[in-house]
Amino acid sequence: MTDDPVLSVSGLERSFGGITALDGVDVTVGQGITGLIGPNGAGKTTFFNCITGYLDPDGGTVEFQGTDVTGKRTPSIVREGLVRTFQIPRELENMTVRENLLLAPSGQSGEKLGRAWLRGGAFAEDERRSRREAEEMAEFFELDHLLDEPAGSLSGGQRKLLELARVLLTEPEMVLLDEPLAGVNPTLEKKILDRIHELESQGLTFLFVEHDIELIMEHCDHVVVMHQGRKLTEGPPSAVRSDQRVIDAYLGEEL
Repeated sequence: MTDDPVLSVSGLERSFGGITALDGVDVTVGQGITGLIGPNGAGKTTFFNCITGYLDPDGGTVEFQGTDVTGKRTPSIVREGLVRTFQIPRELENMTVRENLLLAPSGQSGEKLGRAWLRGGAFAEDERRSRREAEEMAEFFELDHLLDEPAGSLSGGQRKLLELARVLLTEPEMVLLDEPLAGVNPTLEKKILDRIHELESQGLTFLFVEHDIELIMEHCDHVVVMHQGRKLTEGPPSAVRSDQRVIDAYLGEEL
């Protein structure tokens, strides 16, 4: 991981009905793979939602590559290059893998229909490019043999690959992954991790939440630990693993 900050979060606060979910969280993420861990209720999901525009923070700032994105709506943040994965919506499960990928890109040609009318054949060219990019992304994630299958027919691991493929078609600089390996069999887990490492080697930054602490320790360059809405500590996996505060937060769970 480089020393250059990709994401800088300072003093982030968020409450729900008088209950504090985030209490002045400071996190700086550099290029590479950063893991975010913490017991249930630590505030990890709220943290993700606040920095990606799904929730407005009550206080604090979020800077992405030097740009203040605090309180911006999700589409604006996506255009800056910061995205997160989500489960495939139920209404898209009956659509094919190909159709799901064609819906994914931000600012795709179908959203520029009015402009295309003025450009004649440009719309058709945009459509061809989108299809080509979708097929290339499917091949990268070894989903090309499933392009014409309904998304709802995919296994849990294949869905995770499709979710990641969809966000990558927005051409992000940083991807937030919320439990990308939950319910995934070991074979597909390795495939997902291999792809993440390959993309990281090409310059993409990842921040991901995962309950499998051993996996985080093995695959992340840097680890941030949250507890009760605050950042408990952060650092290299070896330092975090031996931190007594982390051990206490997990009630002595083997780290």
